[in-house]
Amino acid sequence: MTDQERYRTALLDWLACASAGAAEPAARAAREAGDGLLERVTAAGAAGHVLDYDDTYLPGLAHLSAPVAPAALLLAVELGLDVAAVLAAYCAGFEATGALARAGHPALYERGWHPTAVCGTVGSAVAGARLLALDPAQTDSACAIALVRAGGLRASFGSDAKALQVGMAAAAGVHAARLAASGGSAPLETVASAAGGYEAAFGAPWAGPDSEPAVRQNWIKAYPCCLATHSGIEAADELRRRGGAGDRRLTVIVSPRARQAAMRDDVANGLEAKFSIPYVVAFTLLHGPPLVRDFATVDAAARALAAEAVTVEVDDRLAEMQTRIAVEGEVVANVERALGSPERPLDGAQLASKLRELGGDHLAGTLEEGSMAAADVVAAAGLDPR
Repeated sequence: MTDQERYRTALLDWLACASAGAAEPAARAAREAGDGLLERVTAAGAAGHVLDYDDTYLPGLAHLSAPVAPAALLLAVELGLDVAAVLAAYCAGFEATGALARAGHPALYERGWHPTAVCGTVGSAVAGARLLALDPAQTDSACAIALVRAGGLRASFGSDAKALQVGMAAAAGVHAARLAASGGSAPLETVASAAGGYEAAFGAPWAGPDSEPAVRQNWIKAYPCCLATHSGIEAADELRRRGGAGDRRLTVIVSPRARQAAMRDDVANGLEAKFSIPYVVAFTLLHGPPLVRDFATVDAAARALAAEAVTVEVDDRLAEMQTRIAVEGEVVANVERALGSPERPLDGAQLASKLRELGGDHLAGTLEEGSMAAADVVAAAGLDPR
């Protein structure tokens, strides 16, 4: 697969996630908050991320499409541009977000920041700058202005605030690019690296894209929940297909980083369940890998099994997204890289199945026609831009 095909796949995947997520409470709340461009970007950003089914870049532990795609699409609609312009802006913003997230990992995570929202402000500003045809100095100013709006917290995981902060990051980037286009300026080097700047405040270095495209290490998710649960789902499914564990207790062993991301044990709703290793393992043992519809409510039997029979332990020798399941001290399943990773990418049939699950199968091929208007793409996804 070429890099251009990888970008198109990731953007198509995001479009389908946004189409399905537009009816979720977080996206509806954002849509009802206002009708300006920035509110529409926020709503689309929330819609694309709220299912937690969108692509993820493991070296930066960030969702690179989540803030950049809505910024590129909705600003392109405002400017009357086509898909070719959207893709060019999206690629630039995707790589800017990835570079900053990669440089800041794991420092951002350790401090409690949500790298997608923090770094996505800059990526969205870069995408906006490309669409607005800003020169290099203006683009630097857009990035600096975006940095002063950077934020987002891991504590939001499992609530509407997670998707909303990603949508707000997308809108902040668009706003920064428009401010720079209107003459607003700020010294990027100072804002990024001087005392009191981004590096000091966030404890992470400033960085731009290098020669290795982030899109080559991008995951297209196979399951609609936190990436840190995916290898646990597959390990549990392997155990289920072998007959399960009977009445014996399970120990799910993960890396410290995975436990930080999926930190919930008992859960009260579907959003929380997406970030619970015990719950998704129990659910998979009972029913198989979860689908989007399975997070509409909490499955009572899975919740009870998680509480009664599943314990989570951490082991810093494991890879970040590796999971082992042990029964009475014996490791019975081990998954290092789950389906959807660069090492085990979804094939064409699996991607088509995901699009159907999200109700976005009609979007297939939408991004292949470069002359198609961005407004038509957004309308096809049901994002209601106006």
